[in-house]
Amino acid sequence: MIPTAEWIKLWNEKKTLLACPNNLNDYFEKQNLAGKTIDHLELGSVSIPSGEILVRDPLVYINKDAEPYLYKVPVGEFPVTAAVVVPDDEDSARYAAVKVQFTSNDAIRFEEALIGTEDLANFSEGEFFGFNVDAGLGCVLDAESLKAFCTFQDQFLAENKDKNLYDDYFAALFAKNYEENPTYQREGGDWLNWKIPGTDYNIPFFQSGFGDGAYPVYYGFDANDQVCCLIIQFIDIELAYRPDPEA
Repeated sequence: MIPTAEWIKLWNEKKTLLACPNNLNDYFEKQNLAGKTIDHLELGSVSIPSGEILVRDPLVYINKDAEPYLYKVPVGEFPVTAAVVVPDDEDSARYAAVKVQFTSNDAIRFEEALIGTEDLANFSEGEFFGFNVDAGLGCVLDAESLKAFCTFQDQFLAENKDKNLYDDYFAALFAKNYEENPTYQREGGDWLNWKIPGTDYNIPFFQSGFGDGAYPVYYGFDANDQVCCLIIQFIDIELAYRPDPEA
């Protein structure tokens, strides 16, 4: 999708509003935020064969017409890490953010990832666009691996008309991954690095923090203003966990 000149003009005018209000580096560099212990979980790699990247709910919003984000990223296999709010007496492990690291450079600013069709005219401070989650999961993938995913999905459903893709396929893979990697997973599994059958494409799936909802995705830019990472923010840790001073 090539955005219109009018859209690009609004995008440039509203760049400051599209900046992340949090320093997302803290999620991956600190061990304590807002009184919560933060740890880091390696989720394997993601395959980026074309450089056109997407973030989707893998069980609800995988379709061949899904548009990638505007900025292209490097091509290759890249590590994926979850910043986890460590479980305590009050709650289970929550994945606060998931990062894909493209280069060795550090991000010095974060800007929301957009596809070029968002309604920027009515966009204001404190808002974000994000992506929708209806199955408690997110995934990061490439435009080419999306095509392969759609082919697999269509074939599975055509051959298994009375079956469900999660219950009859993915559930067993999540359960196996839990058995092999139980750290920061609930029984049944909270993440999976899936290789699409018949391909070399890896797609990591992961729990979406507090569950269903809409979540922002940010590009990280280095000192040379080049994309160096992509971060999905599931939980604003300061907002969610900072004690109320008036309580």
